[in-house]
Amino acid sequence: MKKAVIVFSGGIDSVCAVSYLKSKYELYGITFSYGQKANSEIAAAKSFAKKLGLKQHRIVDIGFMKELYGNSNVLTSSKRKIPSKFEYSIVVPIRNAVFLSIASAWAFTLNASLVVYGAHTGDRHYPDCRPAFAKKLETAFNQGEIDGIKSKLRKNIEIWSPYRKGLSKSDLLKAGIKVLGDSIFKTWSCYSNKKYHCGVCESCNNRKIAFEKAGITDKTKYLK
Repeated sequence: MKKAVIVFSGGIDSVCAVSYLKSKYELYGITFSYGQKANSEIAAAKSFAKKLGLKQHRIVDIGFMKELYGNSNVLTSSKRKIPSKFEYSIVVPIRNAVFLSIASAWAFTLNASLVVYGAHTGDRHYPDCRPAFAKKLETAFNQGEIDGIKSKLRKNIEIWSPYRKGLSKSDLLKAGIKVLGDSIFKTWSCYSNKKYHCGVCESCNNRKIAFEKAGITDKTKYLK
């Protein structure tokens, strides 16, 4: 079976991406602690790594990024308020480039051919989720290992996302619920770090809309 490394946050997008790919790939998950407010997603990642039978699951502490990011965005800042609709303040500067760089380094050492992250068509507001960005990173990373690839010591990698395949969040939910059933509601989407989803942040609102569009009754526990 071919190997794939997936950036695995414990959120609904990455968990459903694993559900979508697991029949075709041996999957290795990598979760990043980068100083985000929502630590609950790391607990969810641990749980779903076991449920979905990931070959390996690594949690990588890059908490130093919180200090570097400072108050540039609401997800790592302790001072800024999280909005209920998209604002550019939500964008963590090239977060996916940081994640994908480390994931790709692991992929090359594993001789994996696929590196995955859960960006979908609804993530169009985020520049580092767009297919054009992923394609350029893919080209750059393969160029950085070109001699190893030519000598057959490394495999050429593809950076795959649902977005590159034209899949929406609702499409992912439909794939995920077939594999996970009601446990899908234990994924973590909220930008806050509370006992339950806050129900009012941009990510919670996107989650609610996606379940509705997918025709799936949302059993997630929300505070509002």
